[in-house]
Amino acid sequence: MSTTVPRHYLLASDFDRTLSFNDSGLVLSELLGIRDFQDRVAGLARSNLVQQGGELAYLIRHDPEFRGVRHEHLLETGRRVRLKGAIPALVQFLEQGLEGTRFSFFVISAAPREIVTSALADIVAPDHIYGTELEFDAQSGEVQAIKRVPAGYGKVSVIEELQHHLGIAPDRVIYVGDGSSDVHVMLHVNNRDGFTIAVSDNKQLARIAKSTVLSDNAFSIMVPVLDQILDWRAGEIRGLLERNGLTLHEWEKARTDHVRIAPAPPMPTAAGSTA
Repeated sequence: MSTTVPRHYLLASDFDRTLSFNDSGLVLSELLGIRDFQDRVAGLARSNLVQQGGELAYLIRHDPEFRGVRHEHLLETGRRVRLKGAIPALVQFLEQGLEGTRFSFFVISAAPREIVTSALADIVAPDHIYGTELEFDAQSGEVQAIKRVPAGYGKVSVIEELQHHLGIAPDRVIYVGDGSSDVHVMLHVNNRDGFTIAVSDNKQLARIAKSTVLSDNAFSIMVPVLDQILDWRAGEIRGLLERNGLTLHEWEKARTDHVRIAPAPPMPTAAGSTA
Protein backbone atom coordinates (compact mmCIF):
# COMPACT_ATOMS: atom_id res chain seq x y z
CA MET A 1 0.00 0.00 0.00
CA SER A 2 1.44 3.38 -1.03
CA THR A 3 1.45 6.39 1.25
CA THR A 4 1.45 10.00 0.11
CA VAL A 5 4.22 12.12 1.58
CA PRO A 6 2.78 15.45 2.80
CA ARG A 7 3.97 18.57 1.04
CA HIS A 8 6.22 20.40 3.50
CA TYR A 9 6.48 24.20 3.23
CA LEU A 10 8.82 26.58 5.01
CA LEU A 11 6.90 29.78 5.74
CA ALA A 12 9.25 32.52 6.92
CA SER A 13 8.09 35.99 7.93
CA ASP A 14 9.71 39.30 8.72
CA PHE A 15 8.60 40.94 11.98
CA ASP A 16 8.59 44.75 11.90
CA ARG A 17 5.52 46.02 10.02
CA THR A 18 4.83 42.47 8.87
CA LEU A 19 3.59 40.84 12.06
CA SER A 20 3.53 44.19 13.85
CA PHE A 21 2.31 47.71 13.12
CA ASN A 22 5.45 49.33 14.53
CA ASP A 23 9.10 49.67 13.72
CA SER A 24 10.69 48.18 16.85
CA GLY A 25 13.59 50.63 16.59
CA LEU A 26 11.17 53.52 16.85
CA VAL A 27 9.51 51.94 19.90
CA LEU A 28 12.93 51.46 21.53
CA SER A 29 13.99 55.03 20.81
CA GLU A 30 10.75 56.35 22.32
CA LEU A 31 11.35 54.21 25.41
CA LEU A 32 14.83 55.71 25.78
CA GLY A 33 13.67 59.26 25.01
CA ILE A 34 15.80 59.45 21.86
CA ARG A 35 14.54 61.67 19.06
CA ASP A 36 15.15 61.65 15.32
CA PHE A 37 15.41 57.86 15.02
CA GLN A 38 14.06 57.88 11.46
CA ASP A 39 16.55 60.59 10.45
CA ARG A 40 19.43 58.51 11.81
CA VAL A 41 18.23 55.45 9.92
CA ALA A 42 17.88 57.48 6.73
CA GLY A 43 21.40 58.84 7.16
CA LEU A 44 22.82 55.33 7.53
CA ALA A 45 20.89 54.19 4.46
CA ARG A 46 22.38 57.01 2.39
CA SER A 47 25.89 56.20 3.60
CA ASN A 48 25.60 52.50 2.68
CA LEU A 49 27.49 51.64 5.88
CA VAL A 50 25.12 48.81 6.78
CA GLN A 51 22.73 46.52 4.96
CA GLN A 52 19.15 47.75 4.86
CA GLY A 53 17.41 46.56 7.99
CA GLY A 54 20.60 46.47 10.04
CA GLU A 55 20.49 50.14 11.04
CA LEU A 56 19.17 49.59 14.57
CA ALA A 57 21.91 47.10 15.39
CA TYR A 58 24.51 49.59 14.15
CA LEU A 59 23.02 52.41 16.24
CA ILE A 60 22.92 50.26 19.38
CA ARG A 61 26.59 49.44 18.99
CA HIS A 62 27.95 52.78 17.75
CA ASP A 63 25.57 55.68 18.46
CA PRO A 64 26.40 57.32 21.84
CA GLU A 65 22.74 57.81 22.73
CA PHE A 66 21.92 54.17 22.07
CA ARG A 67 24.90 52.85 24.03
CA GLY A 68 22.67 52.94 27.11
CA VAL A 69 20.54 50.09 25.77
CA ARG A 70 20.38 47.13 28.13
CA HIS A 71 18.78 43.71 27.91
CA GLU A 72 15.75 44.84 29.92
CA HIS A 73 15.12 47.73 27.51
CA LEU A 74 14.82 45.28 24.63
CA LEU A 75 12.37 43.08 26.52
CA GLU A 76 10.22 46.09 27.44
CA THR A 77 10.29 47.28 23.83
CA GLY A 78 8.90 43.92 22.73
CA ARG A 79 6.07 44.20 25.23
CA ARG A 80 5.19 47.64 23.81
CA VAL A 81 5.13 46.60 20.15
CA ARG A 82 1.59 46.50 18.76
CA LEU A 83 0.99 43.23 16.95
CA LYS A 84 -1.32 42.61 14.02
CA GLY A 85 -4.48 40.63 14.66
CA ALA A 86 -4.87 36.84 14.76
CA ILE A 87 -1.18 35.91 15.04
CA PRO A 88 -2.00 33.15 17.59
CA ALA A 89 -4.64 31.76 15.22
CA LEU A 90 -2.16 31.87 12.32
CA VAL A 91 0.56 30.08 14.28
CA GLN A 92 -1.85 27.43 15.57
CA PHE A 93 -3.16 26.81 12.06
CA LEU A 94 0.34 26.45 10.63
CA GLU A 95 1.31 24.05 13.41
CA GLN A 96 -1.74 21.88 12.69
CA GLY A 97 -1.33 22.03 8.92
CA LEU A 98 -3.77 20.58 6.41
CA GLU A 99 -4.42 17.14 5.04
CA GLY A 100 -1.46 16.41 2.80
CA THR A 101 0.26 19.70 3.67
CA ARG A 102 2.41 20.75 6.59
CA PHE A 103 4.09 24.03 7.42
CA SER A 104 7.16 25.04 9.41
CA PHE A 105 6.82 28.67 10.52
CA PHE A 106 9.80 30.87 11.40
CA VAL A 107 10.27 34.58 12.04
CA ILE A 108 13.41 36.16 10.55
CA SER A 109 14.02 39.75 11.63
CA ALA A 110 16.89 42.22 11.73
CA ALA A 111 15.48 43.55 15.01
CA PRO A 112 17.25 42.41 18.19
CA ARG A 113 16.10 38.89 18.96
CA GLU A 114 15.15 39.89 22.50
CA ILE A 115 12.57 42.34 21.15
CA VAL A 116 10.95 39.78 18.86
CA THR A 117 10.86 36.96 21.40
CA SER A 118 9.36 39.32 23.98
CA ALA A 119 6.71 40.58 21.55
CA LEU A 120 5.77 37.05 20.47
CA ALA A 121 6.06 35.42 23.91
CA ASP A 122 3.67 32.46 24.29
CA ILE A 123 2.82 32.73 20.57
CA VAL A 124 5.95 31.68 18.64
CA ALA A 125 8.54 29.36 20.18
CA PRO A 126 11.87 31.16 20.77
CA ASP A 127 13.75 28.57 18.71
CA HIS A 128 11.59 29.56 15.72
CA ILE A 129 12.72 33.19 15.93
CA TYR A 130 15.87 34.52 14.26
CA GLY A 131 16.90 38.07 15.08
CA THR A 132 19.99 40.20 15.57
CA GLU A 133 22.17 38.52 18.19
CA LEU A 134 23.83 40.91 20.61
CA GLU A 135 26.55 40.18 23.15
CA PHE A 136 26.25 42.01 26.47
CA ASP A 137 29.07 42.93 28.83
CA ALA A 138 28.68 40.89 32.02
CA GLN A 139 29.68 43.82 34.23
CA SER A 140 28.10 46.91 32.67
CA GLY A 141 25.25 45.24 30.78
CA GLU A 142 26.23 47.28 27.72
CA VAL A 143 26.16 45.78 24.24
CA GLN A 144 29.78 44.95 23.49
CA ALA A 145 29.43 43.08 20.20
CA ILE A 146 27.02 42.15 17.43
CA LYS A 147 27.26 38.46 16.62
CA ARG A 148 24.77 38.21 13.75
CA VAL A 149 22.37 40.47 11.85
CA PRO A 150 19.72 38.75 9.68
CA ALA A 151 19.37 41.71 7.30
CA GLY A 152 19.76 41.75 3.53
CA TYR A 153 21.82 38.73 2.50
CA GLY A 154 21.78 37.67 6.16
CA LYS A 155 18.15 36.63 5.69
CA VAL A 156 19.13 34.57 2.67
CA SER A 157 21.65 32.75 4.85
CA VAL A 158 18.98 31.92 7.45
CA ILE A 159 16.58 30.66 4.77
CA GLU A 160 19.26 28.35 3.38
CA GLU A 161 20.10 27.05 6.87
CA LEU A 162 16.46 26.26 7.57
CA GLN A 163 16.00 24.58 4.19
CA HIS A 164 18.99 22.35 4.83
CA HIS A 165 17.94 21.56 8.41
CA LEU A 166 14.32 20.78 7.51
CA GLY A 167 15.05 19.12 4.18
CA ILE A 168 12.68 21.44 2.29
CA ALA A 169 12.97 21.96 -1.46
CA PRO A 170 13.56 25.54 -2.69
CA ASP A 171 10.17 25.64 -4.44
CA ARG A 172 8.45 24.96 -1.11
CA VAL A 173 9.72 28.16 0.51
CA ILE A 174 7.29 31.01 1.23
CA TYR A 175 8.63 34.36 2.42
CA VAL A 176 6.57 37.28 3.77
CA GLY A 177 8.00 40.79 4.17
CA ASP A 178 7.20 44.47 3.98
CA GLY A 179 10.15 46.61 2.94
CA SER A 180 13.41 47.23 1.14
CA SER A 181 15.36 45.04 3.58
CA ASP A 182 13.42 42.05 2.21
CA VAL A 183 14.42 42.58 -1.43
CA HIS A 184 17.46 40.27 -1.42
CA VAL A 185 15.68 37.36 0.24
CA MET A 186 12.61 37.73 -1.98
CA LEU A 187 14.74 37.70 -5.12
CA HIS A 188 16.53 34.62 -3.78
CA VAL A 189 13.25 32.80 -3.07
CA ASN A 190 11.73 33.79 -6.43
CA ASN A 191 14.81 32.71 -8.36
CA ARG A 192 14.44 29.23 -6.88
CA ASP A 193 10.71 28.99 -7.69
CA GLY A 194 9.50 29.76 -4.18
CA PHE A 195 6.61 32.10 -3.33
CA THR A 196 6.89 35.64 -1.98
CA ILE A 197 4.27 37.84 -0.34
CA ALA A 198 4.54 41.58 0.31
CA VAL A 199 2.38 43.05 3.07
CA SER A 200 2.90 46.71 2.25
CA ASP A 201 2.47 48.99 -0.74
CA ASN A 202 6.25 49.45 -1.05
CA LYS A 203 6.62 49.92 -4.81
CA GLN A 204 10.04 48.27 -5.03
CA LEU A 205 8.79 45.18 -3.20
CA ALA A 206 5.50 45.05 -5.10
CA ARG A 207 7.42 44.59 -8.36
CA ILE A 208 9.28 41.61 -6.89
CA ALA A 209 6.72 39.81 -4.72
CA LYS A 210 4.48 37.27 -6.42
CA SER A 211 1.55 38.48 -4.34
CA THR A 212 0.78 41.53 -2.21
CA VAL A 213 -1.67 41.46 0.70
CA LEU A 214 -2.75 44.61 2.52
CA SER A 215 -4.48 43.83 5.80
CA ASP A 216 -4.35 44.52 9.54
CA ASN A 217 -4.80 40.79 10.18
CA ALA A 218 -1.81 38.44 10.12
CA PHE A 219 -3.95 35.49 8.99
CA SER A 220 -4.44 37.32 5.68
CA ILE A 221 -1.13 35.97 4.37
CA MET A 222 -2.81 32.57 4.10
CA VAL A 223 -5.24 33.90 1.48
CA PRO A 224 -2.70 33.93 -1.41
CA VAL A 225 -1.08 30.74 -0.08
CA LEU A 226 -4.38 28.87 -0.20
CA ASP A 227 -5.49 30.56 -3.42
CA GLN A 228 -2.33 30.49 -5.53
CA ILE A 229 -0.25 27.64 -4.10
CA LEU A 230 -2.86 25.14 -2.94
CA ASP A 231 -5.51 26.12 -5.55
CA TRP A 232 -8.36 26.51 -3.09
CA ARG A 233 -11.61 28.12 -4.18
CA ALA A 234 -12.88 31.29 -2.49
CA GLY A 235 -15.63 29.37 -0.70
CA GLU A 236 -13.12 26.92 0.76
CA ILE A 237 -10.95 29.79 2.01
CA ARG A 238 -13.95 31.47 3.64
CA GLY A 239 -14.87 28.20 5.32
CA LEU A 240 -11.38 27.70 6.70
CA LEU A 241 -11.33 31.21 8.14
CA GLU A 242 -14.69 30.63 9.80
CA ARG A 243 -13.42 27.40 11.36
CA ASN A 244 -10.60 29.47 12.84
CA GLY A 245 -13.01 32.01 14.33
CA LEU A 246 -12.51 34.60 11.57
CA THR A 247 -14.68 36.14 8.87
CA LEU A 248 -13.52 37.27 5.44
CA HIS A 249 -15.28 40.63 5.09
CA GLU A 250 -13.53 41.92 1.98
CA TRP A 251 -11.28 40.40 -0.65
CA GLU A 252 -10.45 42.51 -3.67
CA LYS A 253 -8.78 39.75 -5.63
CA ALA A 254 -5.95 41.14 -7.75
CA ARG A 255 -2.17 40.98 -7.84
CA THR A 256 -2.54 43.04 -4.68
CA ASP A 257 -5.13 41.42 -2.41
CA HIS A 258 -6.92 43.88 -0.13
CA VAL A 259 -8.17 41.70 2.71
CA ARG A 260 -10.19 42.56 5.81
CA ILE A 261 -10.64 39.77 8.37
CA ALA A 262 -12.46 40.08 11.68
CA PRO A 263 -13.41 37.76 14.56
CA ALA A 264 -16.52 35.78 13.71
CA PRO A 265 -19.65 36.90 15.60
CA PRO A 266 -20.86 34.56 18.35
CA MET A 267 -23.40 31.95 17.29
CA PRO A 268 -26.96 32.95 18.29
CA THR A 269 -28.52 30.94 21.09
CA ALA A 270 -31.52 28.86 20.01
CA ALA A 271 -34.87 30.16 21.26
CA GLY A 272 -35.92 28.65 24.53
CA SER A 273 -32.50 27.22 25.32
CA THR A 274 -30.81 27.85 28.64
CA ALA A 275 -27.19 28.62 29.31
